[in-house]
Amino acid sequence: MCGIVAYIGRQDAAPILMEGLHRLEYRGYDSAGLAVVRGAALRLYKTQGKVRNLEHLLPQGLKGSPGIAHTRWATHGEPSDRNAHPHTDAASRYAIVHNGIIENAAALRAQLTAQGVEFRSDTDSEVLAHLIAAMPADTLEKAVRAALQLVTGAYGIAVVDAERPEALVVARQGSPVILGVGDREMFVASDAAALVRHTQSVVHLDDGEIAVVRADGFETSTLEGGPTVKVPLVLEWQAEALGKGDFAHFMHKEIAEQPEAIRRTLSGRLEPRFQTTHLGGLEMAARELLEVRRIKILGCGSAYIAGCIGAQLIEQLARIPAHAEPASEFRYRNPVIEPDTLYVAVSQSGETFDTLAAVQEVTRKGGRALGVVNAVGSTIARACGRGIYLHAGPEIAVVSTKTFTCTAVAFALLAIHLGRLRDLSTGHGERLVAALEALPDQVAAILANDAAIEPIARSIAGYHDVYFVGRAAGYAVAMEGALKLKEVSYQHAEAYPASELKHGPLALIDPQTPTVVVLPRDELFAKNVSTIEEIRARRGPIYLVTQPGPLAVAVDGLLEVPSSEPELDPILLNIPLQLLAYRVALARGTEIDQPRNLAKSVTVE
Repeated sequence: MCGIVAYIGRQDAAPILMEGLHRLEYRGYDSAGLAVVRGAALRLYKTQGKVRNLEHLLPQGLKGSPGIAHTRWATHGEPSDRNAHPHTDAASRYAIVHNGIIENAAALRAQLTAQGVEFRSDTDSEVLAHLIAAMPADTLEKAVRAALQLVTGAYGIAVVDAERPEALVVARQGSPVILGVGDREMFVASDAAALVRHTQSVVHLDDGEIAVVRADGFETSTLEGGPTVKVPLVLEWQAEALGKGDFAHFMHKEIAEQPEAIRRTLSGRLEPRFQTTHLGGLEMAARELLEVRRIKILGCGSAYIAGCIGAQLIEQLARIPAHAEPASEFRYRNPVIEPDTLYVAVSQSGETFDTLAAVQEVTRKGGRALGVVNAVGSTIARACGRGIYLHAGPEIAVVSTKTFTCTAVAFALLAIHLGRLRDLSTGHGERLVAALEALPDQVAAILANDAAIEPIARSIAGYHDVYFVGRAAGYAVAMEGALKLKEVSYQHAEAYPASELKHGPLALIDPQTPTVVVLPRDELFAKNVSTIEEIRARRGPIYLVTQPGPLAVAVDGLLEVPSSEPELDPILLNIPLQLLAYRVALARGTEIDQPRNLAKSVTVE
């Protein structure tokens, strides 16, 4: 959630740190700060608010290296200048930036206070700075290692020592830390987006690892002191992909990128000759896949909703019982981990804490896990060891659009693969493979009709409440449509199964409560039309998302998508709802790419 950037090398750190903070703004934050070492002294600047506020604080030509910087998303202590990172010890010798939560911070604070330490913030992170300063160690590495032995909780940290500026120390436990390898310079970040302009060679720290980072390289070890070996990976993202181009918002750009993103997800994975799909990353032989008797999909937010679509696809095509559930609740119910169940973890960033914890619960109990992840080399991808990379490209806006779509496509690939190993006929497989091939052009056709959505969006923007309904897979589309609208427009939106409307929610329908109905032209079409009639009888405004064809009921707005195979309807029906949320947010004047109170990658509980 919070963002870390650090640099050590021959250049002045401040410009690199500031650029990195700008790259991480999309993650969500409430304050920003940096510290650089200059002449055996720390130069510290931090402030509540946006990174641009921090820029105004910095003196022209700020010199110094190494340096650390941070964007904070409040957990302990309200957003304020004094709670912003970096935090220092009493002598302002050590500076630290920290992502995560120190669970025993209150007890450690009490001990330090009894020893005469005076705290200047309400944060748990400041405890670490004072702990490091209190350690009787002759190197920064030893001081950090000793301090972390006393800590319980999650952390990703970067630490500098003004009196020993030849190195900085970073560590990770439950919160991502990435090293960027340059030419006689090194970079550190919590997200690869902050590194891609400077290097394509990166190293992901694992939980329980510490790294000593110098300008000419790095050394990694365990918290206990044992050496570890890290092999750099090559980033597949380019710096140009992280810009907005001609778009006003990243969200709009990423919606528009979906045809190409889908092509990348499909690339090399369709096998028309055998009417199936090829998923080499599964690393599971046909015999092993045939032993699977149940599939459980774990994700949070949009990843969970994409999992709902995936579960329905798997049941339809492979006839394997499949179920999606929020990863955030999974381990707290002491789940039964079955040897013949396959667990699929879904995460755009590959760093979502709740999803990672669910994977760890599965593997700890001997279960098998696959990852459906966008970020190559991310923690969840490594924890699972096998799965499907989306290759959707970087997603900067906090809300998920193209990764949601590509996740649904990935589940279609998986469902066809599993189905063809079982009872899915060659004709059925051929039909679905052809439909997947057509998908990018169909999405492009929907995007080309963006202008038709604007008047509907202006109308919906004037209401206080909006309801979304759908049946079967259409209900998952309704859930995602409602989530997108509330995330970016701050408009109250709820989703219900269309069949549940008359069991309670219908009491809320009136002329000031519009309903968006997801209406695929499938075997449930007539039942869904009956739902529209129920809403119309209560004089509720109706906005419809459907495919072309006759419609015997009056609606207040109509959004059409091309016809595809019924199994892929949810993918296409979702695209207009992404555009609708974006256009409503524009009409309401909200901050679209960085919605209030939200963060892109949630790495704390």
